Amino acid sequence: MDEMIKQDCYYEPLPASNSKADQSNNETNEGPSSHHHLNKYALAGAILASTNSILLGYDIGVMSGAVIFIREDFKISSIQVEILVGCLNVCSLIGSLASGKISDMIGRRYTIMIAAATFLIGALVMGLAPSYTFLMFGRVIAGIGVGFSLMVSPVYVAELSPDLTRGFLTSLPEVFISCGILLGYVSNYALSSLPIGVNWRVMLGLAALPAVFVALGVLAMPESPRWLIMQGRHEEAKQVLVRTSENKGEAEYRFSEISQAASNFKTFSRNRQGVWKELLITPTRPVLRILIAAIGVNFFMQASGNDAVIYYSPQVFKEAGVQGEKQLFGVTIIMGIAKTCFVFVSALVLDKFGRRPMLLLGSLGMAVSLFGLGLGCTFLQNSDEKPTWAISLCVIAVCATVSFFSIGLGPTTWVYSSEIFPMRLRAQGTSLAISVNRLISGIVSMSFLTVSEEITFGGMFFVLAGVMVVATIFFYYFLPETKGKSLEEIEALFEDELH
Repeated sequence: MDEMIKQDCYYEPLPASNSKADQSNNETNEGPSSHHHLNKYALAGAILASTNSILLGYDIGVMSGAVIFIREDFKISSIQVEILVGCLNVCSLIGSLASGKISDMIGRRYTIMIAAATFLIGALVMGLAPSYTFLMFGRVIAGIGVGFSLMVSPVYVAELSPDLTRGFLTSLPEVFISCGILLGYVSNYALSSLPIGVNWRVMLGLAALPAVFVALGVLAMPESPRWLIMQGRHEEAKQVLVRTSENKGEAEYRFSEISQAASNFKTFSRNRQGVWKELLITPTRPVLRILIAAIGVNFFMQASGNDAVIYYSPQVFKEAGVQGEKQLFGVTIIMGIAKTCFVFVSALVLDKFGRRPMLLLGSLGMAVSLFGLGLGCTFLQNSDEKPTWAISLCVIAVCATVSFFSIGLGPTTWVYSSEIFPMRLRAQGTSLAISVNRLISGIVSMSFLTVSEEITFGGMFFVLAGVMVVATIFFYYFLPETKGKSLEEIEALFEDELH
């Protein structure tokens, strides 16, 4: 990995600024050049950490098809299907809440290893499950691992990344989630012809392979420099900052800024209840705004229904007129490819265009796409015939929905949640926001089929379209832009009037 530092690629012009960083760089004559480079050492660490997110993505994608065969094998009801699918998200609350304190105690790196190991155990239990009860037990264990991963990976990447490339690097977990979803869809398509009882077990058991890779990859990762400074391990932190910065001047400035912020953390580190008190009981005005922003963006990420649409995509496409298991799984692969491509493009431009524009574009696009999907499903439900144009509209609308999610809420939620909390509150604050994310995901996933049976799929998509209109308004008024700001500077943004 050390050799990666020697190779740089142009990334983004450094904007003019009057910040102290510029003054420091001017004084040392070692400031960034006119073009900011994507540091290969930081990129390697971000990739290794983000690989953990493949575990969640693969589960979301593969479960959409596996549940069809599980339902046939175990003869379970629609409600049991919803519980099976959604319990992973609800149980990930445990991991999300626990990971904040644990990552502060043992470090971000080893918390990522715990996440991978826990998911590995869950995947093996699911793959070998002889009954519905054992399968649920495996889902619970895997859910705890997912909760750990969703909190710690973005926090680790945000703390490791230079300011001007933080958006791209912190988007990588969502890129890997999308890659995992696509792998899950491919697994469904490739293994669906196996005998019932074997196919879904192989589908779920394969999730153990990336978990092993992630656990081993942790050994090559550097620790978060911010965590090292909080532990008083300054020399190790300096070494990591030198490797993840463009030059020594930038590394020295980052070290000075983090050290100053860490001094405020010492009081809280002696009493962990102080963090929760500042977050929930006596928050300052900026902290309250940060909390509203972080919880809001995580709430709307899952209230959009994206996870449920992906989990139940074969049922959605079947409702839209697509018949046959191979055809259903084939269409989901197309959807997975579209989602993966758009999330990667969004990650590349997030540092150029900013967080707010991408969120606004994505949420507004989702609102229009979901409305179109609702129209298509409603027409097909009330028509004896299944015209090609209506089926095409539904397929295009579903692909557009997940694509706009990948442009906005998908990558930006992880970036925003991990970067806006001050250091003393980052681990616990992010874990709280991710817990809301998981709770809403579980509620939506566990009620999607039941509600859709009551108000039809078309009605459900109209409701989700309305939710995204509200989300667009929220993002416009409550989320300030954070691109190009250091983690230590962002808190000041919430002291000003929000846009």
